[in-house]
Amino acid sequence: MTETAAVPASAPISDADPFAAQHLAEPEPLQRHLRAAGPVVRLSRYDVHALARHREVHAALADWQTFRSGAGVGLADFRHEKPWRPPSLLLESDPPHHDAPRRVLREILSPPALRRLRETWQTVAEELVDAVLAERGQEFDAFDALAKAFPLRVFPDAVGLGPDGREHLLPYGNMAFNAFGPRNDLVRADAHRVAELSAWVNARCAREALSEDGFGARIWAAADRGDLTHEQAPLVVRSLLTAGVDTTVHGLAAALYAFATHPDEWRRLRERPALARVAFDEAVRWQSPVQTFFRTATTDVDIAGTRIPEGGKILMFLGAANRDPERWTDPDRFDLTRDPSGHVGFGMGIHQCVGQHVARLEAETLLTALARRVRCLELAGDPGRHLNNTLRSWASLPVRVRLAD
Repeated sequence: MTETAAVPASAPISDADPFAAQHLAEPEPLQRHLRAAGPVVRLSRYDVHALARHREVHAALADWQTFRSGAGVGLADFRHEKPWRPPSLLLESDPPHHDAPRRVLREILSPPALRRLRETWQTVAEELVDAVLAERGQEFDAFDALAKAFPLRVFPDAVGLGPDGREHLLPYGNMAFNAFGPRNDLVRADAHRVAELSAWVNARCAREALSEDGFGARIWAAADRGDLTHEQAPLVVRSLLTAGVDTTVHGLAAALYAFATHPDEWRRLRERPALARVAFDEAVRWQSPVQTFFRTATTDVDIAGTRIPEGGKILMFLGAANRDPERWTDPDRFDLTRDPSGHVGFGMGIHQCVGQHVARLEAETLLTALARRVRCLELAGDPGRHLNNTLRSWASLPVRVRLAD
């Protein structure tokens, strides 16, 4: 992407609304349409430019100098609109403001720190799977029993949250990710809970609300050392609680759905449990729990022959990029023989998800425990989707299992 003095050709125009219920429920048809239309498509309804091909999405995500996050990674422009809550120091900021919070979290979530959690999380995963199979039998809702239950137990424990009130985490995350889209019915449906949920989450981010041995306490200790300010510390804790729960829950559900609909791949995982991490990344590529994010151009810039004006918003379709046939062979198939590295489901560049290795560890421990005990996994009914402006979310995932001998 380079600045140019020439006047590029106009991009094709679409009046499609990517935030309409039909596209949120089934995004692939619109994604195929946008990829076929061109590398850049102007969405007239919102006056933004859409990128749906892997090449352009990857490049825009990596180019924070040209496409800033600090003006908001949703449709709202923070230069002209007041954010509904203090912006995320990780997701909605750019260097130099972004640097210290990310550096602190990168150290806290380092591989040695996660290795110390592995044994505990593996034990919890095995206990959970055993309990689900014993209490619910061979047909159950895998979203509720596994994909939601496991992260809501182990991740808040790791952050240092107490046991009470964790049922608020997913509704708060749902509200936060909805807010990246337009002020549609999904946003209005949350309006009556904004104050309540925000107050609850903010209270959980205070030093005194956190245990002394979790990620949250280490964030506050970083503030004591001067690596962060004490004003930044609760916002960094909030970033963990916002971005670290919903995306993992729906990523795990995507993996379970993938295996329930691809029995050969489940057999492959059972034969080679070490594929669990690859399986999670492939599920994230295939289903893309985070479907879209916005950026704002810092200058007039040319993308593949289309001029994006300074201050213009681009809408990056991560889910579309992750199924681009120019980047992936047979992209609509979930395939454990594929190398899914290079997918943009966790972002790319300096804003790439700092907690992605936490999510991978959660997935690895849960899928490994399940594969040891379950010989066959299949759908027992139609899965239910929960619509969200940004996330490809689940409401239910009925499955039937046959236990291993």
